[in-house]
Amino acid sequence: MFGRFYSNRFATQSAKPYVSLLFGARQTGKSTLLRAVHPEPALRIDLADAEDRLHYGTSATGFKAVCKGLKSGPQPAVVIVDEAQLCPEIFNAVQHLYDEDKNRWRFILCGSSARKLRRIGANLLPGRSLYHRLYPLVQAEISPGIHAASPIPAPAWSEPVTAPFPASDLIERLAFGALPGVVSAPSEDRAALLRSYAAIYLEEEVRREAATINLANFSRFLQLAALESGQIVNYAALARKTGLTGKTVETYYALLADMFVGFTLPAFSGSARQGVLSSPRFFFFDLGVRHASAGLAPEPATVLANPGPLLEQWVGLELWKRLGYLSDGSLSYFRTKSGIEVDFVIEHRDQLIPIEVKWTDRPDMTDARHLRIFLDEHKPKAREGFVICRCPQPMELAPNIRALPWWML
Repeated sequence: MFGRFYSNRFATQSAKPYVSLLFGARQTGKSTLLRAVHPEPALRIDLADAEDRLHYGTSATGFKAVCKGLKSGPQPAVVIVDEAQLCPEIFNAVQHLYDEDKNRWRFILCGSSARKLRRIGANLLPGRSLYHRLYPLVQAEISPGIHAASPIPAPAWSEPVTAPFPASDLIERLAFGALPGVVSAPSEDRAALLRSYAAIYLEEEVRREAATINLANFSRFLQLAALESGQIVNYAALARKTGLTGKTVETYYALLADMFVGFTLPAFSGSARQGVLSSPRFFFFDLGVRHASAGLAPEPATVLANPGPLLEQWVGLELWKRLGYLSDGSLSYFRTKSGIEVDFVIEHRDQLIPIEVKWTDRPDMTDARHLRIFLDEHKPKAREGFVICRCPQPMELAPNIRALPWWML
């Protein structure tokens, strides 16, 4: 079994006397992580399974009765509920049981969507729960460890992955993405798996989470939103292309975020410069899923047709995932109406780290000119900038500006 960056952290945290909430998109490896950390739970319920949903999802009373019927022992009984968002009443039942005896059970509630929970104001057990988010693979899970030269601070709990996923080159990563099941599959099967994910899972999840949504309309939106992944969001333009209203397009973007298959990247707000853009960018959570959703072939030829924007998205996804695990810091982008642009800005502990992404393997100062402007205008918080590219080794382009090869990110 392949190792995950978050395994030891989750094992430690889920052993504490709290309810563990584990969220993430489908196929990010939540069930595999749970089997590795808790291979023999006292009770495992999957509400995506029709039989379990019929038995436990129609009444919280039955769930409480089964939990109370579990044999008491020296160790708490581990109770895992997968796709818990399908039965929000489960959260109230867990609170009742937890408040009754916090040491008798260790509840782990998993979900692949937050939409229903957010819409009805579900009880997410404040003061009783620890929140966990599992992402597609990060660099440390494909190549052991996090390189010391990485511009991203590493979580204090991080340690080398003992059984990393199969090595892959940059083109493969840009073509197939980072879902564990896709990365570990034979190369000839990866494209079919991604097309299936886009065609079946997303449609199924949308139907389950938002039964009133017109699937034909959503499919048109999904393809265009995937094609424009990484770009500044223009609701009006996308509405014209799809024949939908701007409000509907905004709702569909929110649905993707609630399903954990996309996220909004805000504009950097800490600049005194005039004419700074404020519209967000939107990213699909995985490049392979992005290609399949856009109707593009998830294969190297798609990457080679226009590799620069895909490398930029890949870097953005890596930064987003790593900062998500760090749970300390934020990610944004910087762009002005006059054309000054920095692809990504990390804010961490009162420090700013600007990052540019270039496809080149021979970077020079022209690739970093906007970094220099940003550093000059945001002293003393911004001390060093980076160009992430395909150079074979780190390079100093100017004082306080370094080029790093993508594999050192």
